[in-house]
Amino acid sequence: MQRFDEARRIIEEAQERKVVESEAALIFAMAGDTARAERLAQDLRKRFPLDTQMQFLWLLAIQAHLALNKKNPTSALTTLQAASSIELEQIQFVINISCLYPTYVRGEAFLAAGQGSAAAPEFQKILDHSGIVWNCWTVALAHLGVARANALQARTSQGADAEAARVRALAAYPDFLTLWKDADPDIPILKQTRLSTRGCNSRVVIFNNA
Repeated sequence: MQRFDEARRIIEEAQERKVVESEAALIFAMAGDTARAERLAQDLRKRFPLDTQMQFLWLLAIQAHLALNKKNPTSALTTLQAASSIELEQIQFVINISCLYPTYVRGEAFLAAGQGSAAAPEFQKILDHSGIVWNCWTVALAHLGVARANALQARTSQGADAEAARVRALAAYPDFLTLWKDADPDIPILKQTRLSTRGCNSRVVIFNNA
């Protein structure tokens, strides 16, 4: 029994290290630190060649975000196609069951490509699967993603479609602001969102990705 417990402890520690390194690579990619993100991703790819979640979820999300950093949303969307069939499966994270990173990055890619109508369902998918995502940061930013996607659609549509998208954006922005009501008011994304909502009674404002 003692040997079994020791073996289980070793496996759990190895799994946790893998998750931490995967999350670090994604964070580096999101922060624009391409060199460190690519270096970690390459190491993970070599060490876990048969790990389906690593190869088709973690690494694809990292690679797609790196493509976004290079202003290539088409490449990001192509990269994420392989993740679509398994991204709702459980993934071993440190805290959450799954943060649906590929889904979130796909939504960001559609936004970067100017496709608001395609981006909104991706962010909504995260909100619709709260039982999987739990309290991951992607939930809070998905509210903002829905708002931004509908705001973009309002600007690129006409007539009733544009007005409907504007109303959806107006409803989604407060959801995000409510979640962040106790946050530091100087956080850039929060300041941008508040600026974007000030003129929403007459029009929807889109701000650039941060």
